[in-house]
Amino acid sequence: MSGSVWLPPGARPGTLPSIPEQRGPSWARPDPLDELAERLDEFVAAAVHPDEIAALLESDGLSDDQIRERYGVRNSFALAEELYERVDRRYPEPEGPVHDPWQVGLLGCLLRGVVFALPGFGYVLGAPLMTGPRDFGLPAGTVPLLAGSVIGWTWNQGLAHRAYSWLGLGDREAARRSLLLGAPVGVVLGALAALLVAGRGEMTGVAFAVGQSLYLGASTVLLVLGRERALLYALLPMAAGAALTLLHPVPDVVRLALLLISLAGVVVLGAWEVRSAARAPKGRGELRDKPQRTRSRHTTMGPTLFASLPYALFGLGTGILVLHAALDDPLAAVALTLGMGPAEWLLHRFRSGSLAGLRNTSPARAFWRTTATTLIECLTAYLATLLALGLAMSALSPGLLLLGVVLWTGLLLQSFGAILTATAVCCTAALAQTLALLTHTGTPYWVALTVHGTAAAAQAALVCALLGRATAHR
Repeated sequence: MSGSVWLPPGARPGTLPSIPEQRGPSWARPDPLDELAERLDEFVAAAVHPDEIAALLESDGLSDDQIRERYGVRNSFALAEELYERVDRRYPEPEGPVHDPWQVGLLGCLLRGVVFALPGFGYVLGAPLMTGPRDFGLPAGTVPLLAGSVIGWTWNQGLAHRAYSWLGLGDREAARRSLLLGAPVGVVLGALAALLVAGRGEMTGVAFAVGQSLYLGASTVLLVLGRERALLYALLPMAAGAALTLLHPVPDVVRLALLLISLAGVVVLGAWEVRSAARAPKGRGELRDKPQRTRSRHTTMGPTLFASLPYALFGLGTGILVLHAALDDPLAAVALTLGMGPAEWLLHRFRSGSLAGLRNTSPARAFWRTTATTLIECLTAYLATLLALGLAMSALSPGLLLLGVVLWTGLLLQSFGAILTATAVCCTAALAQTLALLTHTGTPYWVALTVHGTAAAAQAALVCALLGRATAHR
């Protein structure tokens, strides 16, 4: 027995026992976390949050016990955070040209500005038809018109937001249906408001206000659905007649006929655009070919009526501010209205520039500087346009430029999603200017300058506070 060799159980005679693998020093062994980071490098580098990495780890079947044993961290979320810190961010560039939803043509925006201003010719053409006493020193029929205008601006601004929300969800038929149901309600509300404030002998003003309400409802349909050219063609008879009155007297019958022709054209075109919604069953829009799950999600998550209320109030506040400017100088209101086309284009240009800034700058401070530079360029260009329009119409005043800042920054805050803030500022400014007018506090010029300057400064400060937030530019 002295010459026998002990063999492990199961070993065959003539074989040598296995030699245990020699372990090197701990510093020579690769870090399991580095190996995992290298293996998942592309995914981790493109992740925008550690939770994305944690979801991938859990989908691979890694339990928390395995993670503690292999990598020395407590769970998948801790491991994801560690990987997120170790790998630099590298976001892959999309193939082909980068999609920019804010790229719009200048010509289309200028066309919208012209379309916004052309209805003013209707007041020029219809003014001699008004009868009745002068209220508050204003021409006959003005008070019913103003009441109908304020109600129409408020209602149709909210209606447009609701229809645009449906368009954003991809359901064009639902947008048409909301316009079909909402536009007539706005017409009735505007007509009732004009009737309630009309005095004795102002029925022609009420009739004109009813026509105005019909126009506002039908034009909202056409503008929301992108039919600016059709609206322009319908307004040409009225605009041509108003221009003719500046050169030669026009009989009242011709004035009325031109007004009715343009109004009928706008109403017919608006009704034609929503005709499909009148005969299509509810819920049978452009989503009908999509899966039932997609359809039901869009239907149940559609825009609520309450969500459109701040936009309606924003229309009320800005409308009253422009109305005060029109009462002081009608040409100033024309300049503001014509300037809405360039204002819209410059707003889109700013959003496009901020989107490029999100792609090309990483530090938050650098992104803020980039967007601030783009903001200054766009706002300066808008004010230069407004200045040129004011000079051309002899309607230039500091109050006009300050009101332009209020309107443009209000629209910018609205696009940032800060609609409640913009609405609060504009409605407060409109209320202050109205109370000053009713109580005869100060001269209209200095009241407008103070109110517009305060509102412009408040909204500019809010815009600057939001510039550096990437979520505001989504």
